[in-house]
Amino acid sequence: MTLIFMALLPWCAALLVSRLRNGGAAFALAASSAVALLALLAKTAPGVLSGAPLKVAIEWLPALGVSATLRLDALAWLFAALVCGIGALVMLYARYYLAGDTRLPRFFALLCAFMGAMLGVVLAGDLVLLALFWELTSVASFLLIAFNAPDRGAVRGARVSLSVTALGGVALMAGVVLIGRVVGSYDLDIVLRSGELLRADAAYPWILTCVLLAAFTKSAQFPFQFWLARAMAAPTPVSAYLHSATLVKAGIFLLLRFYPALAGTEAWFFAVSTVGATTLLLGGVAAVFQHDLKGLLAYSTISHLGLITLLIGFSADTAIVAAVFHVINHATFKASLFMAAGIVDHECGTRDLRKVNGLWRYMPLTGSLAIVAAAAMAGVPLLNGFLSKEMFFGEALALEGHDPVAFFAPLAALLAGAAGVAYSSRFIHDVFFNGEPVGLPRTPHEPPLWMALPVAILVVICVAVGFMPQPILGQPLAAAARAAIGGSLPEYSLALWHGFNAPLAMSAVALIAGVAIYAGLMRGRWLHGQANPTPTGYLAFERTLLAFARSGRMLVRQMRGDRLRLQMAILAFAAVLAAALPLVSGGFVAHWPVFSGVTVTGAWMIWTVGIVFAVASVSTRVRPVTVLLFLGAVGLAVAIAFAGLSAPDLALTQLFVEVATVLLLLLALERLPVEAPRARRLAVRLRYIALAAAGGGGAGWLAWEAMQRKPEVISDYHLTHAVSGAGGTNAVNVIIVDFRGFDTLGEITVLAAAALIVWAFLARERAGVLGRFRGSFMLPLAVRLLMPCVGLVAAYLYLRGHNLPGGGFVAGLLLAIGLVLEALALGTWRSPHARPVRWLASGLAIAGLTGAASLLVGYPFLTSAFGHPVLPWVGEVPLASAAAFDLGVMAVVVGATLMLILAFAFGRKESAR
Repeated sequence: MTLIFMALLPWCAALLVSRLRNGGAAFALAASSAVALLALLAKTAPGVLSGAPLKVAIEWLPALGVSATLRLDALAWLFAALVCGIGALVMLYARYYLAGDTRLPRFFALLCAFMGAMLGVVLAGDLVLLALFWELTSVASFLLIAFNAPDRGAVRGARVSLSVTALGGVALMAGVVLIGRVVGSYDLDIVLRSGELLRADAAYPWILTCVLLAAFTKSAQFPFQFWLARAMAAPTPVSAYLHSATLVKAGIFLLLRFYPALAGTEAWFFAVSTVGATTLLLGGVAAVFQHDLKGLLAYSTISHLGLITLLIGFSADTAIVAAVFHVINHATFKASLFMAAGIVDHECGTRDLRKVNGLWRYMPLTGSLAIVAAAAMAGVPLLNGFLSKEMFFGEALALEGHDPVAFFAPLAALLAGAAGVAYSSRFIHDVFFNGEPVGLPRTPHEPPLWMALPVAILVVICVAVGFMPQPILGQPLAAAARAAIGGSLPEYSLALWHGFNAPLAMSAVALIAGVAIYAGLMRGRWLHGQANPTPTGYLAFERTLLAFARSGRMLVRQMRGDRLRLQMAILAFAAVLAAALPLVSGGFVAHWPVFSGVTVTGAWMIWTVGIVFAVASVSTRVRPVTVLLFLGAVGLAVAIAFAGLSAPDLALTQLFVEVATVLLLLLALERLPVEAPRARRLAVRLRYIALAAAGGGGAGWLAWEAMQRKPEVISDYHLTHAVSGAGGTNAVNVIIVDFRGFDTLGEITVLAAAALIVWAFLARERAGVLGRFRGSFMLPLAVRLLMPCVGLVAAYLYLRGHNLPGGGFVAGLLLAIGLVLEALALGTWRSPHARPVRWLASGLAIAGLTGAASLLVGYPFLTSAFGHPVLPWVGEVPLASAAAFDLGVMAVVVGATLMLILAFAFGRKESAR
């Protein structure tokens, strides 16, 4: 229950906070949830860190082997602690950073939701659940980045981040499916134990590509690093949270989580280490040239993420220890730096490094904290960043087995270390020294104490870990690294001093070189006169979006609403392809029907009538109303053909669909221009005729080929078990409402959504009263006399549907047609019984409650039951729970049909131009 409570608590807090109106109360509730999560993590720490992970599984989709499994091992515990701990500090910081903002409850609700999504990622014990929460992190971060929606930069940055990270989410889902097919399970424990099976499978390159694409997009690795800088348009508390412990670390977590299953191959080594090294260098160089304070920190984040990725790519157990250690250190000093940058922006009114100079005089406390945090980022001794960066240098020097990479890795590490010192020096010198402020909007001063407290707590951790790494982080680091490796822990030393060695020399060289580089670039303030580096990845992204937009506009122009012939031609061409492909692949074999006597004569007569009316309907000399009558005759011929081929359910459905369609098209004709379109050239007409003939012939032939096949095993099963398994002799209806009830539930949901979209789309055009029948006396009277008969027949068709031709769909169509006639006769869409929204809501509720009722007695969702109780004076009555589900289907069909037809009936004609 602890894991379930941990997974649900942030979402419950988000829901409650969103209902508040007071910012202080919203902060108290949100921060309390984060503190409660930290308390739960502290309670589980002794067992989890000693190697006894917690796990709980709830059946979700057992037929697919998917369960809602939560799993807390040491690696998940460490990331969860970062998410909740830094989340609580960010909430305290945001309470004062956004003081006075009326949107604080919404902000804290989004922050809680994002925390819940991140906890879901790290706690997921099933790959499908992992992919689900992975997508939720993208959506939640999009909402947080776009929090200042009127700011176009915020909206643009949110759009870019969502586009890139959602691409990775699709790749992750594909990888999850492939892993499930290879391993035979989506359970994380089984997958992590199946490393040899995965690496030996032919699908391994595709699995690796999908997982790495997901990780690289989320953690802003090359070539996807451009989105992170664009996300700087978010409020500073969001940047501090996303860039230190949550969103970008999700990609790192994914690499560490799948390390036991996918690492250890040449493909892993070269792909991960190359991308990590490239990101490390590009981010470090770009950070030096940024003039925006948050931009500098964003590119430094990219560089440090590349450092961690490079360590994971080395595929050495000691490198994994260093990677996990740097994850912790980076989270602490980067969160404090972002909050310090937010204080500077909050108090000065700008983040431009060319203006915010000499702030030490005005903000000595903030300056002291920021300088220590920046020194930790640069890897200055006695701070936590120095320890993990020294481990990084040691791993780069120890790399063996790949001569070119082994030579390049120490050089890249040294260059990146120097770049890190350079941009850290610029942060310290440009902000707090370097002369006097230039043109600040307001005079800077120290922030409120509670706003600076989170920064101070994180800086104290940086110093404490730097002096006493083993007592503070020894056990959590060892446990998390062991869980990431998936085996025994290698020997390593977590100490402040390791003697004079090569890594220490590299650290000294990087410090000296970094300061020298910054001093050289700042000679004569040369650096301040340079433009920010152009993010080529972002330009490529924008150009791709522009190309898609142009293509979409061109397609819209070609497929606009008045080009019906072209649209029908495309549909006919698709039908030709659908018919041609199976014939080409399976061979062309003619099967002709075998009829006898009067049957064949009647069938050919019906088909001949249908063909004649179909040909007559395309004549340009026929009025539109006459065309509709011809099409109705074609539909009637099809319905009779269905009846003749022993398909009475299809015949009834076709008949009522034809009536509803003709009625809809009659109403739609009033929205079309009165003038007839110009006659097209003969060549164009012949082209359309040929395409239509080919499409109709191909679709017809495909249908005929399908009907000639013998029933498969599944059909035999349905026919055999219709009575014994569902208590109904009408196999068609039993399949719809029982055997394939899930499909039907999804279909009526989609039908309801489509009807609501049409209803909402035409809401502005809807007239309250229909004037064309105003003053008519006989029509309303006739309809009122007819409606009881319609209702009675609809009830009859519904009640007999489980055993005889009929059912909820046919009954719903008939009842909807009657209600439409009633609304037209009364001249108002607000007729007494035509309430489409109520019909839809009632239908979905009945169907859903019928499916959920089985859960109350311990059966899966939508399990049906039937019986034959004997009632007094009535006798034996066949009853089935599927009949209640069919009632919901009927109500949805009534509501959707009413919406679609009445939306056209009461639309203003002049709006259709």
